[in-house]
Amino acid sequence: MRVTSNMMSATLLNNLNRNASKMNNTQLQMSTGMKINKPSDDPTGMTYSLRYRQEIASNEQYQRNVDSAVSWLDFNDKMLSEVDSISQRLRELTVQAANGTNPASAHDSVRQEVLQLKDQLVDIANSKLNGKYIFNGETYDQKPYDFVKGQDGTAETTNVRSLKTDHAKVNYAVGAGVQMSINTTGNEVFGGDEEDNIFAIINNLDVALKDGNLKDISAQLGLIDQRTEKISSVHAEIGAKTNRIELMQMRLGDLESNLTELQSKTEDADYAELLIKSKIEENIYNASLSVGSKIINMSLVDFMR
Repeated sequence: MRVTSNMMSATLLNNLNRNASKMNNTQLQMSTGMKINKPSDDPTGMTYSLRYRQEIASNEQYQRNVDSAVSWLDFNDKMLSEVDSISQRLRELTVQAANGTNPASAHDSVRQEVLQLKDQLVDIANSKLNGKYIFNGETYDQKPYDFVKGQDGTAETTNVRSLKTDHAKVNYAVGAGVQMSINTTGNEVFGGDEEDNIFAIINNLDVALKDGNLKDISAQLGLIDQRTEKISSVHAEIGAKTNRIELMQMRLGDLESNLTELQSKTEDADYAELLIKSKIEENIYNASLSVGSKIINMSLVDFMR
């Protein structure tokens, strides 16, 4: 077969373009730091890369949910610690008032402190975190204990046993297919239609202290103990949930590290390897240009001679 000048030129240009393309791809990987810059670079690797990106994005959302859940549970824990302290103080005052040697003025002093404890409990029962009432289930935009002020200036809680807070659970997605309830309802903590409703106990104490009725005052001790035990039980449940969510937080952190490492192995370029490869390809391209200039050295001047 006769080899023409056009054939030699076309072959030379194809080889030059191929070498230039390889050098350009290597330099592109060095500039971006990624060995996959378009799907055609590595179709299989691109599939894995997209999968890792999706899983990392989902994991990041789960981590944000877990952080919110931890914040909610920590706040609940603090509020229940305050409720527990108030119930303990309420018991101390009840024991003190049940002593038959107390004068009427002592009962008045105890009553005033009991009423202040009631208002403090109302404030806790209406606690908000990030604009949400924590003791009213899914209706967290509504105030659960919206009491009016009585004649004595404290919250009017006469019909408190008929008050129902929302019992729906607030669930957080903390993992793939894992839902966790993180809220506590007001009726669980303060009592519902029960004798040991803590607001009802305070109402009974208020009346008994006004009348100086030692029998009725003493009768509240057992109810206070019952309510304190229930508060402690709810408090323990929150502690257990906090432990579980912290373990979930650690697991999500480990998963993020693993996914990021896999993504890096799939996408990230090896700079040391690319530097060597780039130098080799640059030398090959320069050699191609040099050889090409010797193979095709005819110019217009040569034909004019």
